[in-house]
Amino acid sequence: MPCRRYIVRGHVQGVWFRASAREQAMRLGLDGHAVNLPDGGVEVVASGDLGALDTLAAWLRRGPELARVEHVSSEPWPEPTEPGFRTG
Repeated sequence: MPCRRYIVRGHVQGVWFRASAREQAMRLGLDGHAVNLPDGGVEVVASGDLGALDTLAAWLRRGPELARVEHVSSEPWPEPTEPGFRTG
């Protein structure tokens, strides 16, 4: 199962980014998590269908209405995710 790690930078904390990412991921049938990082970014790790991962990546570049995404980095992630999608 493909798995990717995304780091989202910009004004992405305190704007419902994690909850919105979870909603998108669940709608796409992806497993994983979205967590705030100490430096103000958000880490999203997701696994599932490659097309669904591409759709999530496109959404992460926009984010929810109140977010201001400046940069999204992406890398393959070797560790499996647990079923479901959590925020932390």
